[in-house]
Order: sequence, then C-alpha cells, then structure tokens
Amino acid sequence: MRVYTAHLRPRAAPVLVPEAFSVAALVFGPLWLMIHRAWIAGVLALVLWGLLALIAGSVPEVLLVLLALHWSLGLWGQDLRRWSLARQGYLLAHIVAAADQDAALARLFARRPDLARDLTVIP
Repeated sequence: MRVYTAHLRPRAAPVLVPEAFSVAALVFGPLWLMIHRAWIAGVLALVLWGLLALIAGSVPEVLLVLLALHWSLGLWGQDLRRWSLARQGYLLAHIVAAADQDAALARLFARRPDLARDLTVIP
C-alpha cells in the first residue's frame, strides 16, 4: 500500500503526490523537478548543482557532492513538489492509501464524488 496526498484547486484536476523516495528525482535531479512544474525548486537545484560543480576542487569531490545533491532530491523531491503545488494555489485536501495512483484516484473520487462531476472529458 502506498500513501498519496491529494492536492486540489478550483476548476483543476486533482494532483496526487506519492509519499515515497523518488528514484526518478535521484537520477534526473533538477530536470525531474521542472518536469513536475516545480520551477523555483528546479532552478534553485540547478543553480546549486552548477555552483557545487564550480566550487569543488577535484573530480571525486564534485561527484560526491553531486551524488549528495541527487540523493537529497530523491529524498525530498516529493516534498518540493508539494511546496510548489501550494505556491500554485493547490490545497492539501486528502491523504489516500492505495496500491497505485489509479486506485488512489478512484478512492479519492469515491470519497469526493463532486470532484469527478467537475471534470469534463473533451472528445
């Protein structure tokens, strides 16, 4: 079972964010944040990435520091997404436990049928 936080904003689809370590954030770093529209956090991580690469003296130190940054993004990447969603006007509305994201969305719609009614499908 995985835990998701559901973030809602008027006239927008709900956003589910898993409460878990992100392997994709570990691998792709700041790019992963930008893909998830966490622009401020992504740019700050990219700037930090560049500064650390310039400051560190030797190649092993650079690799170690960049590995630490990527590991940190893997640990706290989902939290940075939540922070960015809050800045965009999304509110933390529910915490949903489910096997996967589709099941979590189904449980959210079962708990809040008004959300499913508000979403319109354009053919």
